[in-house]
Amino acid sequence: MVIYSFYIFDRHTECIYSKTWLPPPPAPGAQPQHDISTSTTGAAVASSDPHHHNPNTLRSSRSAVSAANKASDDAKLIFGTVFSLRNMVRKLGGEDDAFISYRTAQYKLHYYETASNLRFVMLTDTGTLSMRNVMHQIYINLWCEYVVKNPLAPVEHKGGAGVRNELFELGLNQFITGLM
Repeated sequence: MVIYSFYIFDRHTECIYSKTWLPPPPAPGAQPQHDISTSTTGAAVASSDPHHHNPNTLRSSRSAVSAANKASDDAKLIFGTVFSLRNMVRKLGGEDDAFISYRTAQYKLHYYETASNLRFVMLTDTGTLSMRNVMHQIYINLWCEYVVKNPLAPVEHKGGAGVRNELFELGLNQFITGLM
């Protein structure tokens, strides 16, 4: 089982958490895209001359901004896809039908929605069985324990402010790597 990425969307359709473990495989016949520098190491290099601009610093800060924009765009596309498919399933099948997953040639998208309208989305390889129980366990054992019960965590994550909880991230990483 291969897990590519994981997203959490709040009830305001904002992506409040995203984590990528592996990039999805390229489409057959597609040219591989090489992202030359996605690391921001070296960005802390400073100069005492305020007019001197280090090209490595500028390049790494641009790549960090472009990587953040790409992640934001990916999250918006994923939510738009999930929202559209969920509405289509409800219109065609009635209110009792639920959208659980869909599969393409490259990946499988798994969907889990909580009673509080949190939406968990996981992208895996095509051979993976339903991850609904896994996402439910992430919600119950990790989200509720480390984010909801944390008195320092905000209740709402407005304006794209995501979840910044070290215990949640460590627990999620251990949980997912234990599955792979």
